Amino acid sequence: MGFLGQEFNVNEMPESVGFDPIPAGWYIAKITAADLKDTKAGTGKYINVRYDVMAPSHEGRVLFSMITVANPNPKAEEIGRQNLGDLMRAIGLKKVQDTDQLIGGKCQIKVTVEPGTEQYPDPKNNVKGWKALEGGNLPMPSKSTDGDPQPASAGVPTPPWAKK
Repeated sequence: MGFLGQEFNVNEMPESVGFDPIPAGWYIAKITAADLKDTKAGTGKYINVRYDVMAPSHEGRVLFSMITVANPNPKAEEIGRQNLGDLMRAIGLKKVQDTDQLIGGKCQIKVTVEPGTEQYPDPKNNVKGWKALEGGNLPMPSKSTDGDPQPASAGVPTPPWAKK
């Protein structure tokens, strides 16, 4: 037995938001975790990204995406790197060397609802797209004639997650 040290009243306890999928659409979200993990087969790596929904509805809900960064299948790796590039552009990062640099980034995420399967009968959400908040992220650099990106416009502050 474990004495709780206080009494809990069910009428004063918050209710769970549940685990039903949120409706498909665009949501404003903040990245609150990003971890590099090995694939189940152990032959590749992906970034497991956690998004906390901020608006326009379903605030506080948590969604995840897996972004492939290394895979023996070149097409899977190409798609994953496209996704990472879209995410980086959406949160205003030009370069990433550590998954911690993604944390704190805010953007719009496109959420879809995937129907259940025989193995997993419940429907689930997927993050399938990213775009910048209007007026909220760093401008993307223009390309110079030699292909190297130019620095962002002067006077634009560096967001906290990019100051690593």
